Amino acid sequence: MTGDGPPTWRKDQRAALLAARREISSEQRVSIAETVGAKLTGLISALGTTTIGVYWPINNEINLLRWARELAKSHGITLCLPVVVTPKEPLEFWRWTPGEQMKPGVWNIPMPVERNIVSPDFILAPLVGFDLDKFRLGYGGGYFDRTLASLDPRPIAIGVGFDFSALETIYPKPHDIPMDAIVTERRALLPPEWSAHVP
Repeated sequence: MTGDGPPTWRKDQRAALLAARREISSEQRVSIAETVGAKLTGLISALGTTTIGVYWPINNEINLLRWARELAKSHGITLCLPVVVTPKEPLEFWRWTPGEQMKPGVWNIPMPVERNIVSPDFILAPLVGFDLDKFRLGYGGGYFDRTLASLDPRPIAIGVGFDFSALETIYPKPHDIPMDAIVTERRALLPPEWSAHVP
């Protein structure tokens, strides 16, 4: 389903979904992160990924930092974090080694001190909401869409979010780029050839 939807639709959905996130208990958050991480590990192992763009969780997003640290140790994966260098421009991905010194970036999101740009072949994009066509509802800044449109070769983009965030449509706009897959604690929207690799 395309089109703009009601005038304040995205704003209203975003507010409702962010409010629902705040109701999730600490125990549930840990369990959900472990479940999502296990699914992602299966995908990464199957796809031969070497460099992963992860995210520093804000606004009660699924916290995959512990999973990322363990994955880097066990699989020799290079990790990187998205960094806003110029407002409204594509993100850069800076190499991140867990435990290294960090500094506050835009919106006080931690970022590496050293600007070591890398090219991820696999990016995790946090979701506020999503639809079954794998379009992502974010915070409205457009950073991930601009970034994906600018990268060549384009990395695999995996949306990560809570299952209750599923919507019939997000009323995608021309600049919206669908994810290659979406993973929640209850489902994985994947290309058919990937399905065998996700528990």
